Amino acid sequence: MKLLTLFSISMLFFSCSEDSNAQDLNPSLDDNLVWEENFNGSSLNESDWNIELGNGCPNNCGWGNNERQIYTENNHKVKDGHLIITAIKNENTYTSTRITTKDKHEFQYGTIEARAKLPIGQGIWPAFWMLGANINEVGWPKCGEIDILEYVGKEPETVYTTIHTTDTHGANASSQKTTFKNIEDGFHIFKAEWTPNSIKFFVDEELVYTYSPENKTEDNWSFNKPQFIIVNMAVGGNFGGPEVDDTIFPQQYIVDYIKVYKN
Repeated sequence: MKLLTLFSISMLFFSCSEDSNAQDLNPSLDDNLVWEENFNGSSLNESDWNIELGNGCPNNCGWGNNERQIYTENNHKVKDGHLIITAIKNENTYTSTRITTKDKHEFQYGTIEARAKLPIGQGIWPAFWMLGANINEVGWPKCGEIDILEYVGKEPETVYTTIHTTDTHGANASSQKTTFKNIEDGFHIFKAEWTPNSIKFFVDEELVYTYSPENKTEDNWSFNKPQFIIVNMAVGGNFGGPEVDDTIFPQQYIVDYIKVYKN
């Protein structure tokens, strides 16, 4: 019995040492963390985020998509470690929130993910996406756009992941829509893994779409330059609408965190 006990202790020590060495050789993903937003505190940190206002006019009325909402400073709050964006209808006006990291945090390659809970209803259009930081110089779609998450309430249990380039954009974008039963229930993780060769999209760790043109040109691969992050909830528009069910308001789009890791 004593020999068996000593043998068991020795094997336990060996096993623990082996696990420890394995952990040293395989650092956690957090070791590669570049930037994170956990929405602690009581308001957005303006050193990290821009709050965009208005309806896009005069240069981009309807935000380029005939969207109905006006973005304000009053349609979001930071509470209990969450960003809560609330879309509201007041008489004939829809209001919501749109925030970006433009000129503050811009990224080239890596894993970009958010954990979020979706709103519901016809006409609602939440998104987590990226635009090329050179958009002011070259315009859209040449700057490139990476849509990590788009959800439109008129298509329940469906998530869109999309790439916009000069070659394929707008209604002809490179896109994948994937069915997820009960995606509206609870929080889910939406992620893109961006490398010099491809962009892979995941929902709750399930690979749903890979964009990787074999012969890359400036017209089909705008993704060798930095991009910034955007979080918003639109109402109506070419994709989210055109019809809007006014009985659904208010609706909340809740973001738990955003993280960016180096590859």
